[in-house]
Amino acid sequence: MNDQNKGFQKEEAPKTVQGAQGSPSAWKKLLAKKWVFPATYVAAAAIILTLMWVYQDAGTKSVSQEDLGIKVSSNDEQAPDNAKDGAVAVNAQAETMQWPVKDRAALDVSVPFYDTNATNEVKQAAMIQYGDQLTPHTAIDLKAKDGSAFDVLAALSGKVTAVEQNPVVGSLVEITHSNGLISVYQSLAEVKVTKGAEVKKGDVIAKAGRNEFEKEDGVHLHFEVRQAADNAAVNPETILNAKQ
Repeated sequence: MNDQNKGFQKEEAPKTVQGAQGSPSAWKKLLAKKWVFPATYVAAAAIILTLMWVYQDAGTKSVSQEDLGIKVSSNDEQAPDNAKDGAVAVNAQAETMQWPVKDRAALDVSVPFYDTNATNEVKQAAMIQYGDQLTPHTAIDLKAKDGSAFDVLAALSGKVTAVEQNPVVGSLVEITHSNGLISVYQSLAEVKVTKGAEVKKGDVIAKAGRNEFEKEDGVHLHFEVRQAADNAAVNPETILNAKQ
C-alpha cells in the first residue's frame, strides 16, 4: 500500500511541476492579444512627442520682464519725465558760450585780453594802469559804440557763485558752469541775480556800469573766463560762439 502511494506520488509530482511551468501567465495572455503591441507603440510615441514638445518649449520661451520684476517702457509708451530728461541730457549737444550781450555788432572790444603770443601793440593795449602800476588785462572789456549802458547776459547756463560789491572793480557777478569754466562779469550796475541762483544762457543778469580799476573806459563790461580747476584765465574770444 505504501509502495502504491509512493508510485502515485512519483507520477503526479512531475505533472504538477509541468503543469505550473506550462500554463500561460496573465502577462503572457495579455501580450498574446493582437491589439497590445500597436497600443503600446502608440503610447510610447505619444510620450516621446510630448517630451520633445516640452523640451522645445522650455528652450525657446524667454523669461518675461514681469517674471524678473523689470518694467521697461516700449516705444509706444510714454517715458517718465526723469527718463526723458536723462535722454535729453545724453543726446543734447553741449552749450556753446555766447557773447554776454544782445547785440555784439553794437559793441567794441575796448580793452583786449593780454596774450603773451600777441603782437607788442596788442600787449600794450591790454595793459591796465591803476595808480602807478601796470597790470595785464585778463579779460576783455566791451563798450557800446555810443557809450550807453547795455544789458549784460549770462554767457552760459550755470550757478551764480558770487555777487559782490568791490570798491575797485565795481559790482561783480561770478557764474560757475558745468563744463569746468567760470565766467566773471565786473563793472556792473543794476545787478538782477543773487548768489546761489541758477541762470540760463542769455538771461539778463545786470547792466554795464563803471568801476575804478578801468575808470577811463567809462561805461563798459569787464568779461573774463577762468578755468575752475586752477583759476587760470582764458581768452574769452577764443571760446565765444561767433554766431551770436
